[in-house]
Amino acid sequence: MPREESQTVLDVVTYVQRHLDASLAYRFACRVGMCGSCAMTVNGQSRWTCRTHVSRVADDGRLEIAPLHNLPVVRDLVTDMTEFFDKWAKARGRFTGTRSRHEDFERVPPAGRREEVDAGIECIGCGVCYSACDVVSWNPDYAGPAALNRAWTLVQDVRDAATIERLRAVAGDAGAHACHTHMSCTERCPKQISPTAGIAGLKRAIAMAALKGEL
Repeated sequence: MPREESQTVLDVVTYVQRHLDASLAYRFACRVGMCGSCAMTVNGQSRWTCRTHVSRVADDGRLEIAPLHNLPVVRDLVTDMTEFFDKWAKARGRFTGTRSRHEDFERVPPAGRREEVDAGIECIGCGVCYSACDVVSWNPDYAGPAALNRAWTLVQDVRDAATIERLRAVAGDAGAHACHTHMSCTERCPKQISPTAGIAGLKRAIAMAALKGEL
């Protein structure tokens, strides 16, 4: 196919679908690195294809484009994200408050805790870290870096009321302690989030809760 200036991998996939094979199935939405739905595997690495320029990854003029790893393939480049989001739910990845919208719920977090939450809150659930995670490949029951990162941000949120239940949910064999700290999730995250750091924080929080007899 023709090479263009500032051409992205998503441009390549779109060209193939529009000009070479109209049956090709893939996902995209925003095309500007906001939604994460265009995540695929490019030359063996999980990436956002809309943010990946061909000139950076096709040194020999060739590209190998595949669906994300560790997820069932629906068709072509489309994966089924159901288990990815199911694991968010199992990790208690939903905020649990104690007050209604009619009450004042603002609380000032202790020094440092807001920064730790901010460091992980920007995850948009694109699945790149999950695809890049070796532990998920070995252990399909493993919660995965995105779900555990979400759990960590909520554990650090002083407004949340389900900390102990959440720590119990991520303390098992498929939880935080299954992480081998390979750092592949952190290396591949397009948002520069470090799930590895969040998982390490969860390990500490679980250990502290266990010492207190709360788990």
